[in-house]
Amino acid sequence: MAMLGGRPTLEEVALRAGVSRATVSRVVNGSTTVAEPIRDAVLRAVEELGYVPNQAARSLVTQRTDSVALILPETPNRVFSDDQFFPGIIRGVSQELEAVDKQLVLMMAGSTASHGRVERYALARHVDGVLFASMHGIDPLPGTLARMGMPVVCSGRPLGRDTVPYVDVDHVGGVRTAVGHLIASGRRRIATIAGPLDMVAGVDRLTGYREALAEAGLRCLVASGDFTRESGHTAMRQLLVDDPDLDAVFIASDLMAHGALRALKAAGRRIPEDVAVIGFDDIELARYTDPPLSTVRQPIVEIGRRIARQLLWLAAGEEVDREVILPTELILRDTT
Repeated sequence: MAMLGGRPTLEEVALRAGVSRATVSRVVNGSTTVAEPIRDAVLRAVEELGYVPNQAARSLVTQRTDSVALILPETPNRVFSDDQFFPGIIRGVSQELEAVDKQLVLMMAGSTASHGRVERYALARHVDGVLFASMHGIDPLPGTLARMGMPVVCSGRPLGRDTVPYVDVDHVGGVRTAVGHLIASGRRRIATIAGPLDMVAGVDRLTGYREALAEAGLRCLVASGDFTRESGHTAMRQLLVDDPDLDAVFIASDLMAHGALRALKAAGRRIPEDVAVIGFDDIELARYTDPPLSTVRQPIVEIGRRIARQLLWLAAGEEVDREVILPTELILRDTT
């Protein structure tokens, strides 16, 4: 039965078990040097008193916080939009951390001020490791933390020369397969709506498109978006002005593709008879657009699981692969 009058202390557990305070501390912090009969006595006292270790004090002893930060360099509006990329990453990370009783700390760094706050938090060792997803530009923070001994893993290949471990998908190969399918089906005026070029996903998906068209001897027609529905709608309208006779479009995200489909319908284009459309991601929305969207599937939840797993191995002092590339899959639906 727990003692009345407040939270039980380490001293009270020691008194109940008939051992020293130091012995209780070793037991509750997982030491294997305590004899089994003494350990059992301490654990019985802990249960009888309802003792809960003080996490802050425990961290001072073990030098571990049992928490991991996932840093998203995005605004809250972007993270909590109906793009399912971020929920998928968070779900995968959470599954791996919960399996080993670790706490996830979610941090957003979509502004200069918030980026500085996140950096100070991580450098103060409030977490045992840091995961990054959706990085823009050449961000020095992953490399800075890694050089200071903090385990760091990124979702997506970091831009720049820092060589922190990362997990990514085969963007170039996935897009080449998608555009190759459009070419094989007889499409010849194939445009693209590219993602932001300060992100590896945007750069690599545009590279895959250009390589596929160059190989077929076809002309590129590029408009730019920022992975949002609105930008896809705007870019599609511009493409129709630039080439009214285009007969296919590869779009670098499903959310942009949803906006593009609206623009095509408003312009009186039949899908796929007049214009075939392929997106990228295979978020749930892709199955419910009108018509259902063909897309390149990337394993979003598995990415989250893999970056968390890599980080846990790093934190345990194990060697990890510096580069993990997961495959993509072309999913054909009614827009092609």
